Amino acid sequence: MAGHRIFGVSFASIYPLYVTKVERKGHSVEELHQVLTWLTGYDDEGLQETVADGRTLEEFFAQAPSLNPHAGLITGVICGVRVEEIEDPLMQRIRWMDKLVDEVARGKKMQSILRGAA
Repeated sequence: MAGHRIFGVSFASIYPLYVTKVERKGHSVEELHQVLTWLTGYDDEGLQETVADGRTLEEFFAQAPSLNPHAGLITGVICGVRVEEIEDPLMQRIRWMDKLVDEVARGKKMQSILRGAA
């Protein structure tokens, strides 16, 4: 059975959109990397590798060094859907990532974004 079409989108195609979003709102790439690292376990070098090799979002999460055990604490609405109610695990991870990036762009405190782990 084929997955959702977003699963085949490359991380390299959305990463610059994330960078633009946080920078446009006065935040840094370092803050973006901090939340991506918290969620996935990729370090800065690993994130750059994922951009360079063009891996899909499905591969990005499948190859993530360590999904944060507290990621389930990410709640709220993204694209009109509550992230905690998304049934597909991969779609939920993608929406968690979107939610974290939104929170950085909105200027939420890092400790709160990282669910108290900062």
